[in-house]
Amino acid sequence: MTVVSDLTVPDHAPEADVSAAPDPVRESMRCLPRALQYPLTLLTGRPLAGQAPLRWWTPAFHLFSALFSMLAGVALSVTGWALAGSWLLLLLPGWAMTLHGMRNLRMMIYHQCSHKNMFRRKKLDAAIGRATSGLLIVQHFSRYSEEHVSDHHAAHHMTLRDPTVQAFLISLDLHPGMTRRQMWRRSLGKLFSPVFHMTFAVARARSFWHGSSRSERITATVLYGGGLAAGIATGTWAALLVVWFVPLVPLFQISNTLRLCVKHTFPDPSLTERRGKAYFGSLTNAIFIGEPAPAAGQAPLKATAAWLRWTARMLFVHLPSRYLVLTGDTVVHDFHHRHPATRQWADYLFARQADAERGSGGWPPYHHAWGLVPAINLVFDSLSAADPSEFDVRRVRDVSRRELFAAFDD
Repeated sequence: MTVVSDLTVPDHAPEADVSAAPDPVRESMRCLPRALQYPLTLLTGRPLAGQAPLRWWTPAFHLFSALFSMLAGVALSVTGWALAGSWLLLLLPGWAMTLHGMRNLRMMIYHQCSHKNMFRRKKLDAAIGRATSGLLIVQHFSRYSEEHVSDHHAAHHMTLRDPTVQAFLISLDLHPGMTRRQMWRRSLGKLFSPVFHMTFAVARARSFWHGSSRSERITATVLYGGGLAAGIATGTWAALLVVWFVPLVPLFQISNTLRLCVKHTFPDPSLTERRGKAYFGSLTNAIFIGEPAPAAGQAPLKATAAWLRWTARMLFVHLPSRYLVLTGDTVVHDFHHRHPATRQWADYLFARQADAERGSGGWPPYHHAWGLVPAINLVFDSLSAADPSEFDVRRVRDVSRRELFAAFDD
């Protein structure tokens, strides 16, 4: 099996998980202490062969952990702000924890609620979804649920009607025929553009407010109106902006954009059959995070250097990719598109592995890429090779009733 990692960027599709065979990249880490194996599974998104599932992963656990991460991050940031001086460095882990909680709340909890699959209780799931949209100021729950299920899943998946496609063509201004380098330059340019972030933030607010429910508007008004009023009255408005709005707006939107860039590949223009499990299964792959551990048998100095480099890359390259961008179950989004209503979604890593071992019920073999950058390259290459007439941005209004300002939402 070809290794697809940050060090090796192939020009072909990611490898198939043939018969759910043990993955050589993940298996190379088996030499590490047993206590590190579950943390490595959470980091990489790939279990070891024969590793037991995490039975305590439940919908309630994911909801609690997302909220706890946000609260702990805010507390850490407030502490750093209050103590000032060198303590301001606490803002960095505080922002990271807050962002991680926000993204898990958006990408797992809100997402599963839209499928009525969080707790599988329609009113409860809708209430959680509306509270989440009011807290994070994202597209309001009713419209998101409708468009996500009707336009992102089923027959319209990865067509001009799909919000993911619209985000590429409209928000990122990426189009068929562009080179991979051009797409990277344009995407990175937007991530560092104040105009992009301002436009994104305004679009989020409009997509939230336009048609939102009374409960969503009340939630947002109480939280943000009350918070800003209290901040101005007490002179703590600057702390509010730094502690909450930095992760909520620019950091959230950077994570959103990078996540969008690995979400799905564009269809091969040579394919004439645009239906069935083989076709839809080809549009989504897992993104595992990490790289092979150093091989055994090296000379002591060379081995030490190799392990130091591997450890540094896992901590400072791959861990941020997993913790801040590919949060929650986004590493195995392919499992969700094969089984969007499964009760096993909360145990996503091991549920996907078990599904692969069972043959995935008539679906083609699972595919994956190793590393965030190679995964983005796969998507960019697929868009570059896509049919320009099929993905002509000028045709979006002809096929979609969706407000174009909502094309920022993931």
